Amino acid sequence: MHTRFLKTATLIGALSVIFGAFAAHSLKNHISDYAISIFETSIRYQFYHVFALLTSGILYKEFPNKFIKWSGKLFIAGIILFCLSLYALTFIKAAVLPGYDWIGAITPIGGLCFIAGWLCLFIGIFKKTGNKQ
Repeated sequence: MHTRFLKTATLIGALSVIFGAFAAHSLKNHISDYAISIFETSIRYQFYHVFALLTSGILYKEFPNKFIKWSGKLFIAGIILFCLSLYALTFIKAAVLPGYDWIGAITPIGGLCFIAGWLCLFIGIFKKTGNKQ
């Protein structure tokens, strides 16, 4: 399981750099500052959680339990729900498509996945170490 998390993190990391370069060099000239800020928020959270996913993959080798496994799965779910919904919202704002703002309602679900992933990571490490420091 840990190698899947590591491989997934590297691909999502590469996409983060590609999307960031696209925003910096092409997208900024064509959409509003508001839409750019949405896009940049998505890239930022995607990239932060690449490191979270890498951490899950690395820690799973040392702490192989269901909480570490769930942390990685939740980070992936969060990236999909949070980031992709913001990318879609950017497109909607750029294309001026009224009536599709409901896509933004998916974003907090992804945020909850991120929070749950961090909590599972904590529990997974704590479960292995107990109260030892």
